[in-house]
Amino acid sequence: MVSPLTKKLLRDLWRLRGQVLAISLVIGAGVAVFVMSMGTLRSLEEIRAAYYERHRFAEVFAQAKRAPERLKTEISRIPGIKRVETRIVEEVILDIEGLAEPATGRLISTPEGRPATLNLLYLREGRSVARAQPDEVVMGEAMMMAHGFRLEDRLQAVINGRKRTLTIIGVGLSPEYVYSIPAGALMPDDKRFGVLWMGREALEAAFDMDGAFNDVALTLQRDADATAVVAALDRLLEPYGGAGAYQRKDQLSHWYLQGEMDQLKTLIVLIPPIFFGVAAFLLNIVLGRLVATEREQIGLLKAFGYTNRDVALQYLKLALALVMVGILVGFGSGAWFGRVVTGFYADFFRFPFLYYRLSTDVFALAAAIGVMVAALGTLGAVRQAVALPPAEAMAPAPPTFYRKTLLEHLILLVHFGEPTRMILRHIIRWPLRSSLTVLGVSLGMALLVGTLFFIDAIDHLMEVYFYRAQRADFVVTLVNPRGPEALHEMARLPGVLSAEPIRIVPAKLRAGHRERRASILGVGPEADLMRLLDEEERPVPMPPEGLALSVKLAEALGVGLGDEVTVQVTEGRRPKRTLHVVAVSESYIGTPAYMGLASLNRLMGEGAVISGANLMVDARHADSLNRRLKDTPAVAAVTVKSAAVESFEKTMAEAMMAIISFYIGFAGAVAFGVVYNSAQVSLSERARELASLRVLGFTRGEVAYILLGELGLMVLFSIPLGGAIGYGLAWFWTVSLDTDLYRIPLVVEPATYGIAVLVVVVAGLISGLLVRRRLDGLNLVEVLKTRE
Repeated sequence: MVSPLTKKLLRDLWRLRGQVLAISLVIGAGVAVFVMSMGTLRSLEEIRAAYYERHRFAEVFAQAKRAPERLKTEISRIPGIKRVETRIVEEVILDIEGLAEPATGRLISTPEGRPATLNLLYLREGRSVARAQPDEVVMGEAMMMAHGFRLEDRLQAVINGRKRTLTIIGVGLSPEYVYSIPAGALMPDDKRFGVLWMGREALEAAFDMDGAFNDVALTLQRDADATAVVAALDRLLEPYGGAGAYQRKDQLSHWYLQGEMDQLKTLIVLIPPIFFGVAAFLLNIVLGRLVATEREQIGLLKAFGYTNRDVALQYLKLALALVMVGILVGFGSGAWFGRVVTGFYADFFRFPFLYYRLSTDVFALAAAIGVMVAALGTLGAVRQAVALPPAEAMAPAPPTFYRKTLLEHLILLVHFGEPTRMILRHIIRWPLRSSLTVLGVSLGMALLVGTLFFIDAIDHLMEVYFYRAQRADFVVTLVNPRGPEALHEMARLPGVLSAEPIRIVPAKLRAGHRERRASILGVGPEADLMRLLDEEERPVPMPPEGLALSVKLAEALGVGLGDEVTVQVTEGRRPKRTLHVVAVSESYIGTPAYMGLASLNRLMGEGAVISGANLMVDARHADSLNRRLKDTPAVAAVTVKSAAVESFEKTMAEAMMAIISFYIGFAGAVAFGVVYNSAQVSLSERARELASLRVLGFTRGEVAYILLGELGLMVLFSIPLGGAIGYGLAWFWTVSLDTDLYRIPLVVEPATYGIAVLVVVVAGLISGLLVRRRLDGLNLVEVLKTRE
């Protein structure tokens, strides 16, 4: 048989069904974010660990110009080394049918007839390269899918000055290229950049590297000192043009993947507590009001022998029932959205398999947090119910004592009409509840501002990077540095309106005990297609002498204007010189350093040499220029601004729409939950008062104005607070995402605030309409029968 207390619990749940739904939406949003983020993070961590281990992902990497294969023996003798793999890695121009621009391919050697020692290939389809087949390649899955290639398809590549036709015989994945992106790029562009594996013997013959290598990868023993290994490897490779060894944490693909996982961890820590805090507040005001209106029932229960424990459990069960509905909603929506996000990650991070794993411990932890929220939210109400003696509980509650406050005098309530004065007095005389209501609605708006700001930030980043700083239509990189005649040749190419020389050299920069690897870009004093920007994003000329650093690089080295930095070039003659910092430039992408072209060439001791050019191009002749560049043996890579912008915008649109839709829904749920519950509580408290006003001659509209005007005023108060908290949340994201590879500018446009305000106002209007319906349906006779 169902006990009386259980019947009462079910009746209360049905009577409060609107508020149950509103609170459940808020709790469900918090649980959904937690389940989605934690589940996705667990899936990525487990799959990454398994993939790295099974396919022997290297832990230390280094490049050189040309090192003899015999050096491999010396490298293997470094203390702490477990395995060594030497390779040949070269970038080439790809001519792909149907693609106007030249694509860039990264050719990586792989042993013919056997697996590699490290960074093992995972063959999705086809087979690996065979001996005596120098034109066979295994193509990375990302480029394969982007172009719809099939096995045995062919493409052309300019390899060491010769155009060759390559045959695709396999589709491969590698732990080294989970995130396939060229250095310096904003986002992957799988149509224009891809990884291809070719036989070691074929690459040796193509690049005259017989008995030599230019890339080495290592794994370490468990107790190895990675820093010492990197230093020893640098010493061995220095005579052979070593560019500086680095650990796995600095490897580009791993760095991006780890960064995404760190963002998920931040999301778990930051967002769910907002939802859970709002839910605890809503539970507190709903159950607190319920206890106040059920004083007589509580007194009767205690008079009939129910203990304080029974009464406390009754209200705790009610809170748990409310929370359980939200937890179940959160489980379902979080698991669904986790699969959506994981599918989105599968388009960017190339694993042999990537799926969203439903972990029971994640669900258990989410449920435990929900129960804690229920306990915290009901603590005050339960204490209030337990503290009521039966005799006192069965008597009517003493009327609220009202008196004029100082604040009422300050805001001159006398100048307002009676309904408006009633609104303001009710807000002033319940300051804590009113403040928490305003805070709850403002948090919903803050979530929107803190999410939508990414669109503003990315738009601003693209404007600064592509149109103020890197203004070239085409950036052409040469296979080897050449003299000034190369610039004249590029200036005469079809459609080229202007050409400016650039020189790029890798270097180590040291200031005191701090050291960073960076590329130094040499630009001419009159350069207009690659401009330095100051911290106000205004163009400044490149000083003829000294070193200009990006803001992030200057911070990393702990230097400012006038400070000294030691520059150690890691190619050619490897010159070393101490230079003064003469400018600090804003750069949201990477950590570049700049020098005057003539000054950089003097440092290198190689005369007037360039390694590429920035081109301004007539768009009408872009196709002709692309065809010429594809057939130019001296060209190593081409970056086309229009293609980069198009790819970036497409990728960001796909990523942002799902995330923004998700948070608009959740922020709306918070705003709706807070406003609706506050309105329902206010209506239950003031039903007799409002009914009395109706009897005294107030119209339905005037009575609705008193109740809903209070809510509208609190929504209005929440808007500036929500904007301020949202701006703080945006600042937090910019700080969290401030890395050596990219920085997010703190830019929040007025339209972002407008959208956030609109969502909050619409949620408030929906809540108001629902409460207005109940207000209009009040039975005046029944309400006025309430005992005094």
